Amino acid sequence: MIELPLGVDINNLIDDLRIFSWEAADIMLHYSNLIKKTDLKKNIIKTSNFDDPVTLADLKVNELMIERINNKYKHINWEILSEENVKIKSKKYEINSDWLWVLDPLDGTKDFIQGSENYAMHLALNYKNRPQLGIVLIPEKDELWISNGSEVWGERRDRSKLNFEISSYKPLSEMILVTSKNHRNLILQNLIEKISFKKVIVMGSIGCKIAAVVKGQCDIYICLSVQGKSSPKDWDFAAPEAILKGSGGAITNLDNAELSYNQNNFQQGGIIIATRNKDTHQDICSQIKEIIKKYDLYPLKS
Repeated sequence: MIELPLGVDINNLIDDLRIFSWEAADIMLHYSNLIKKTDLKKNIIKTSNFDDPVTLADLKVNELMIERINNKYKHINWEILSEENVKIKSKKYEINSDWLWVLDPLDGTKDFIQGSENYAMHLALNYKNRPQLGIVLIPEKDELWISNGSEVWGERRDRSKLNFEISSYKPLSEMILVTSKNHRNLILQNLIEKISFKKVIVMGSIGCKIAAVVKGQCDIYICLSVQGKSSPKDWDFAAPEAILKGSGGAITNLDNAELSYNQNNFQQGGIIIATRNKDTHQDICSQIKEIIKKYDLYPLKS
């Protein structure tokens, strides 16, 4: 069990996060229903930038979660890093607290706008830049994934549990890959073709993809960022990492090094690999690296 800041009980905290999360789900579902109505969509989308859209759902959930945490835990020495707050303040946004909440109020906003069910809320509590607790909420699927630092479980709003199990070893050719719907690129597509996975599933939201890996619907997720293009950020990965690692999986860069948080404008660039089994993860990373080298698909550090 992790040691939380003085005055915070883990069981009470999880109970509070559960309540806050289902409140957030109600907001997201409300706007999800509205955005499917063509005449109302323009009122819900708050930016015209398709590459980085913001909706009223993003803003309302952001406001709710920050308000709930700050009001319930007024005297606790932690801070909150939120995707929406970084966008509002500036790219020089800095965080120096050892204990840091990392919030993405709506991961998969493009999918949300398109009427897909694959969007999520991410909330992680990092200690010294490592995820300790994690929440991944998937409203349309009635799923709340919780990592309390020592165990992971999934539950529905009625508190019934969602099952998962650790995967046994599979060769790459027998694996099911889950990949992005709206953030694919030619290099990643070439890599996928060279590996020849058993099946490829396309899905929005990193939280939804990692939940699919945890549940065993998929075996592996690969994120590949192209230099000069946008990269995922800390709030995309912190909570999903806590969920996946707690369930027996692993998420690292291609060299099997842990992800680094609170660095370089919060970017998570390069190649990131998530698998269901931490014991076989390094071998999978090595195999993928060899394929990249063989076909010269992506610039690798020497």
